[in-house]
Amino acid sequence: MTRRSRPDSNQRGNRPRDRSNRPPREATRATIPESDLSAMITQSGPDSAQLLVKHAETLGGQLKNANLTTSQIRAIFGEVRQIDAQLSTFDLPVVDQERALRKLILLKPKMAYRARRERGRGVEELTNVLDPAIDLVVGGTDLKSQQERFRRFVEFFEAILAYHKAAGGN
Repeated sequence: MTRRSRPDSNQRGNRPRDRSNRPPREATRATIPESDLSAMITQSGPDSAQLLVKHAETLGGQLKNANLTTSQIRAIFGEVRQIDAQLSTFDLPVVDQERALRKLILLKPKMAYRARRERGRGVEELTNVLDPAIDLVVGGTDLKSQQERFRRFVEFFEAILAYHKAAGGN
């Protein structure tokens, strides 16, 4: 018996993947200037709120174009909401406040895992923005400033989610 060689991809009717037309990943990366992100998270005035809205609107559209789904963004947002609920508890002991902030820090590796696991680059794009924002939250000098920064972080995330949906994100 003669052994048949396996047909290559062109003979089976499948086309080989041509990735030369794809833009490099870094070229499409959603970024916010460090100074703007810092102002949005660390400052509470109307100027920082305007920056927040401007960048959230832009980012919402970019994430929609990067095929971020509502379920992907809500999976991360749900964890942020749990942390928010912990920190919003009246007269929360310091130990529990620190535990909630620890959960926020540990959200970073969870987001990195999801960014690698999920299809598309949407979760990766979102992670690229949220990671430095989390660093700014935990970089506060005391628990009170960290809580205030966290509140602004949640506002930013809510705005991203809203503009993603408004841009037609599914």
